[in-house]
Amino acid sequence: MPFIDVTLAEGRSPEQLRALIRELTEAAHRAVDAPVNSIRVVVRECPPTHWAAGDVTIAERRAAQ
Repeated sequence: MPFIDVTLAEGRSPEQLRALIRELTEAAHRAVDAPVNSIRVVVRECPPTHWAAGDVTIAERRAAQ
């Protein structure tokens, strides 16, 4: 049973998240021939103020653009 865990910064629409789940499920099914009903996908959304790279948060990076 494949378990796919994705963490993203908040800000995507429900339709985009649904499309991501669909595409990841299909990719796992194709890649390892797992039955679709056994594939688990969890999407975790993180506030942009709680995600940083190089001591700069996503929110700070967006504000600087």
